[in-house]
Amino acid sequence: MDTGPTQGAAALYLDYARRWFTGHSELYTQWAEGVAGSVALLELVSGLPAPKRQPNLVFAAARFHGCPDEPFSVLEAYLATHWAEIRAIVMTHATQTNEAGRCATLLPALAMVAAQEQRPLALIEVGPSAGLCLLPDLYSYSYDGGPVLGTGSPLLRCATTGDPPLPSTLPGIAWRAGVDLNPLDGTEPDTVAWLRALVWPGQEDRRAQLDAALATLAALKSGALPGVAGPPLLLAGDLNECVADLVDAAPRHAVPVVMHSAVLAYLDEARRTAFAETIASLGCRWISNEAFFMDVSNHTREVSDVNRFTLSLDRVPLARTGQHGAQLDWL
Repeated sequence: MDTGPTQGAAALYLDYARRWFTGHSELYTQWAEGVAGSVALLELVSGLPAPKRQPNLVFAAARFHGCPDEPFSVLEAYLATHWAEIRAIVMTHATQTNEAGRCATLLPALAMVAAQEQRPLALIEVGPSAGLCLLPDLYSYSYDGGPVLGTGSPLLRCATTGDPPLPSTLPGIAWRAGVDLNPLDGTEPDTVAWLRALVWPGQEDRRAQLDAALATLAALKSGALPGVAGPPLLLAGDLNECVADLVDAAPRHAVPVVMHSAVLAYLDEARRTAFAETIASLGCRWISNEAFFMDVSNHTREVSDVNRFTLSLDRVPLARTGQHGAQLDWL
């Protein structure tokens, strides 16, 4: 019996099917289960470097290349026929899903910081992709179907439990910056096509939300939003090497807030711990939205086995959040 890379790939695809895709994308659930049961496809996938075997990356690459959103048999034939081209896309791209909807779950934490500090915020995102989560003040929000906060686009809808401290005003943003291994230009057509391919099949609301957020980014970059801080300063580099410089560069009248969402999972524990130790030394505020949180000893805690993230502020867990920002369960 195979105990090598193909068995590991099969386990990975089954885990994604059951943990992340189920209830969110019926087609991706079917595709992941299909790959897990296909010896031929497992051999192709297991030939990729381990960090490149993610189902959402492989599936996005196939769709970016032209694979239609059809049953698994179509994907199976498409991967077999076009694997060389799809492999090249996988090797040159990453799952830089820029989920603007997560701003709905980040907003209560951002508002808490603004209220505590009584100063505008200097947002510093690690792993910002195209920087859409650096624009929370330019979107609008409705929690539990209630009144709309803000006038921007897209309108982000979020269901809550646990009586979270929802803000009545949007926090002031004085500066926006981020560092990414491969920062994206959200106004470049191929980049827009890739970001759209990263949205899972069956989630047309998320795709419309992405398009609206990209339009807001384009308006900000073109100068069509006068008086608004931005556009984001996006640097190429390693977060552990660059975050201190960005905190130091923040305007002195603003409180620096380092934030991230679904990023630290791509670091091993040693690099995550190094990041937490760096943040502890910088005198900034820290908002984390990951499948775990870093405790006061800078150790990884409460790794989730369901498709929920933990929103934490300065290492204190505040809420469980939906992976795409549609659910906020206050602790």
